[in-house]
Amino acid sequence: MALDRSLVDGYLRHLGIERRLSPHTATNYARDLRALAEFAERGNLDDWQRIDSQHVRMFAARSHAGGLSPRSVQRRLSATRGFFNYLVREGVVKSNPAVEIRAPKAGKRLPGTLDADQLNHLLDIPAEDALAVRDRAIMELFYSSGLRLAELVGLDLTHIDLADRTVRVLGKGSKTRIVPVGRKADTAIRAWLRERAAIAAVDDAALFVGRNGTRLKHRAIQLRIAYWAKRKGLPSRVYPHLFRHSFATHLLESSKDLRGVQELLGHADISTTQIYTHLDFAHLARTYDASHPRAKRKT
Repeated sequence: MALDRSLVDGYLRHLGIERRLSPHTATNYARDLRALAEFAERGNLDDWQRIDSQHVRMFAARSHAGGLSPRSVQRRLSATRGFFNYLVREGVVKSNPAVEIRAPKAGKRLPGTLDADQLNHLLDIPAEDALAVRDRAIMELFYSSGLRLAELVGLDLTHIDLADRTVRVLGKGSKTRIVPVGRKADTAIRAWLRERAAIAAVDDAALFVGRNGTRLKHRAIQLRIAYWAKRKGLPSRVYPHLFRHSFATHLLESSKDLRGVQELLGHADISTTQIYTHLDFAHLARTYDASHPRAKRKT
């Protein structure tokens, strides 16, 4: 007898409708929970209630032994914990067997960045046509305000206030934040809005639209950024999130305000923001040497 997989389908609908997880995350969770169901059925577990913490621990261990990275095992356990929380809420099981199970520790992956000179070179785009004007506005806004790709794609005309130089963003978990728009981004967006009027469909409210006049899709933005990076001769792969990493790093270097950068990025936990501090350690060391009473050189 097989497990009732309709419960997995119900949970995935819950993620999509109530928690508004991105399609990419939902796809990963569907794959992880399918792997959990297959693992359980191989062990003759035909009821979700029969899965205990030892089974979950073995599931994680075998996933890792099968070649999954610690980061992927963490995601797989996160999917499992969320699914069993849902089953508890629905009265299907009494407790969550995945609560205390932890994945092997993953080494911290440091974010890539572009330096200021590379960004200036990349953003120096000639206004040769409407799409070039649009692409410059997109990249200026990415770097100016530290937006995620999904956040930028979701922007409507009403979300940007050029008089106040701010943009209202719907971030992860449907949390709204308001972030500043830099002077150059403001100029680039104003130039794009003049071009947009001749391209956008009458009933489309999207800030950024494609040739067909409708909202620009994620993949189209990724391809356009890659196109400009190649055209500008940048040596490394350039992708939308690289602007966010660069925004956070450069802002932290200048301001030293970790909490402020956390707010601008929309991070729920400051530990997520702290990964950017490694990039400024040399400056911190110099500050320490110059300022700490036990470190200052005698004059």
